[in-house]
Amino acid sequence: MKLLNFDSMLIKIIITVILASFIPLKDGFIDLFKYLTITAISLLFFMHGAKLSRKKIIIGSSNWQLHLWIIFSTFIIFPLLGLSIVYLHLITLNQEIDNGFLYLCSMPATVQSAIALTSIAGGNVAASICSASASSLLGIFISPLIVNLILGIHSDTLHIDNEIRQVIKIILQLLLPFIAGHISRRWINTWIDSNQNLITQVDQISILLVVYSAFSEAVSNGIWNKVSIYTLLWVLISCLILLFFVLIINYFVARLLKFDRKDEIVLLFCGSKKSLASGIPMANILFPISSIGIIILPLMIFHQVQLMVCSYIAQCYKSFNEKNK
Repeated sequence: MKLLNFDSMLIKIIITVILASFIPLKDGFIDLFKYLTITAISLLFFMHGAKLSRKKIIIGSSNWQLHLWIIFSTFIIFPLLGLSIVYLHLITLNQEIDNGFLYLCSMPATVQSAIALTSIAGGNVAASICSASASSLLGIFISPLIVNLILGIHSDTLHIDNEIRQVIKIILQLLLPFIAGHISRRWINTWIDSNQNLITQVDQISILLVVYSAFSEAVSNGIWNKVSIYTLLWVLISCLILLFFVLIINYFVARLLKFDRKDEIVLLFCGSKKSLASGIPMANILFPISSIGIIILPLMIFHQVQLMVCSYIAQCYKSFNEKNK
């Protein structure tokens, strides 16, 4: 399928994890990569703000029921399903993996892949731009609150007295660059729109920097003594279960609310995604670096699962549309 080429990023992440496992960061390189990572993440959110077109958002924002349910699916349904899977012991591994699974459920939706899949399936692209962008922006505020809430229930990983520090970091590293980028769009929009590949490269570089730093520290803390093939298999199964229930719920909600086919496609693809591009930088702010590697592991696996499954669904919609022209 054409979209599966879209995720060559997975190969790059695997190579980065292997590299960090054999050549972890040491001494002064740890601080160097820390500052490089912060700079890359800030630049990434600046560019995402700059490419956010208000005109496209206004065009796609008319169906308020669709957008409200996508937000509800992303920030309510996902965490509830995640908690259910963990507490029903469908995934019973160790607390760090459980926390990572709950963390992935707290993340905002993807932007690029949700829009790309909607386009392939013949859905309402303007609405997908609106919903995906809104989810990404709201996630800067909502995701950390959900993480603190559900991980505060499940464990002592996060504490109330850290929330102010986390909020300040998120504002400085994510929100302010995003706003600055959006404000500057009036001057640089032509350049941004003609250099989408550059944004993708910055996106990938920032993620790879965080992954390399996180897994370097995780290797030093014995991550591969905690994560076996059995663990990875159960995380994969749990991700498939999670995605299955989210897709089924959203499909029947689309039918219940009598959405047309194009908006049904938007709901399926925007309401079932979790963003690696937002999740990894945010983990870098919310968690100590020693635990980031294992925390983001379920998110990395879910990212690939959602792309493969939803690519197949998008192709099915495309085939159906072609047969019924």
